[in-house]
Amino acid sequence: MANIYRKTSKGAEEIATRAHRLSPRLRTALILVDGTRDEHALRGLIAQNAAETLHELAAQGYIEMAGVAEEPRKPEKAAPAHAAAAEKPSFSSFRTEAVRAFNDLTGPAGESLAIKMEKAASREHLAPLLQLAHQIISNTRGQQAANEFKARFASF
Repeated sequence: MANIYRKTSKGAEEIATRAHRLSPRLRTALILVDGTRDEHALRGLIAQNAAETLHELAAQGYIEMAGVAEEPRKPEKAAPAHAAAAEKPSFSSFRTEAVRAFNDLTGPAGESLAIKMEKAASREHLAPLLQLAHQIISNTRGQQAANEFKARFASF
């Protein structure tokens, strides 16, 4: 658990008037203290010596501890992986994934085939295009990349 800091009245006054003439490093850190970010988040935002800077602001009375942040809950596990694997994706999502993978492997050189793949209306229309994609990937990225592509998209 990490501490949450907020500005004191002295800190708010410094932001509004610059009456105490804080150094730019301390002033920047003071601006970041908003009463909602925990110490861990502030350390990620403060460029240099975050722990020392927060301690110095607290010691001088510009910030105070507002509370303690709770540990974030871990998300509950979804359905088992084998259940998700058992469901086949829709043709549309399968085709989109195949086009993305092909584009990632070939870049602009494979654009014309990618467009044809996107227009394929059924598995029967897509199958020969996937074979052609396999050949193009083999020529441009090597046999291993082509075989991985084929293994990934031949099962639909």
